[in-house]
Amino acid sequence: MTISLETPKRHRMLVDQVHQVAMNMLRPISRKYDRAEHAYPKELDMLAAMIDGFAESGSSEGAGASGVRREHAGAGDGSVRNGAHLASVLSIAEMCWGDTALLLAMPRQGLGNSAIASVADAEQLKRFGGSWAAMAITEPGTGSDSANIRTTAVRDGDWWVINGEKIYVTAGERADSVVVWATLDRSLGRAAIKPFVVEKGTPGMKVERLERKLGIRASDTAAITFTDCRIPAANLLGSADIDDKQGFAGAMATFDNTRPLVAGMAIGCAKAALDLTRDLLQRAGVGIDYDRPVGVQVAAAAKFIQMEADWEAARLLTMQASWMADNHRPNSLEASMAKAKAGRVASDITLSCVELCGSVGYSEHELLEKWARDSKILDIFEGTQQIQQLIVARRVLGLSSAELK
Repeated sequence: MTISLETPKRHRMLVDQVHQVAMNMLRPISRKYDRAEHAYPKELDMLAAMIDGFAESGSSEGAGASGVRREHAGAGDGSVRNGAHLASVLSIAEMCWGDTALLLAMPRQGLGNSAIASVADAEQLKRFGGSWAAMAITEPGTGSDSANIRTTAVRDGDWWVINGEKIYVTAGERADSVVVWATLDRSLGRAAIKPFVVEKGTPGMKVERLERKLGIRASDTAAITFTDCRIPAANLLGSADIDDKQGFAGAMATFDNTRPLVAGMAIGCAKAALDLTRDLLQRAGVGIDYDRPVGVQVAAAAKFIQMEADWEAARLLTMQASWMADNHRPNSLEASMAKAKAGRVASDITLSCVELCGSVGYSEHELLEKWARDSKILDIFEGTQQIQQLIVARRVLGLSSAELK
């Protein structure tokens, strides 16, 4: 197979359309909802309806942040596909060029939708396909150690009974349902961890609080408890069988899809900061000359060129991981590399842009300081920088999680 890391021709119109949405619909309300933390951005309802219409017509494959359904990916017949996952990454990057928090607040575009797309069966895809699904993995005391989940699911006839607590659930209050990762038997470790769809309003599920945060303030981030929460047996995504060989496969399949999506968010946010900083530097008389060596240019221009190089590396890694997902190639290593690189680069670039632009960057006169705050979460959720580096090391060295902790 050959791979092209340029934007495919078939997706260029989509990217252009999403860029216009980001510029004309998200940027104008960005500051408003950053200040009004926890207020629901009603303007997004119309945008979500537009995306639903595009999806139903088939004219905008992959628009939004819901991830990729496996049947829409490459057929595995040796042909090369630029499918729904790559389209999602490209559109997400453009949306985050507009506003990362507003993307995360988009109805029916939750990270839980990617979990459903990754591991649900055909009946579940049909039943939950139109819902807005949050994803609940993190627990008090577990952090990025997803294999140490304490939330339990116990079978009781035609029901599962869930008990436990989840924190930092993006869209946890607003979403129609929450994909909850729980263990069937803690003594069996990773293999017993399964995803369950818990619909909003289910007795026993309670949103305890909404977090006040450094960034992404337009997105609600909830702490949720489950107390004898009974859900239908059919709401377990995938099989209830515990397979030691498969282990944590359901979660990993989800992360292999969602980590490139988060990397796409990071490159979009960083690109916004780079574009504005270039403009502000030029207005201040600082020219960036790509035909001259970095060492002979002013410090601000040299720093800017170095940031652009880092951004390009993150973009290429993200495109590669996404392309591999579309073409049914194992991409756990590449997904973690993309997430690690893009998350770190976005945080570094947005903070450096604030610094380069001085008082203008630090004040609320421009959106640079907001992007610096928003970008930090992209280096944390879906697995921290340190977790991604650990996964990469395991893959490169051929070691298991037990052998390299």
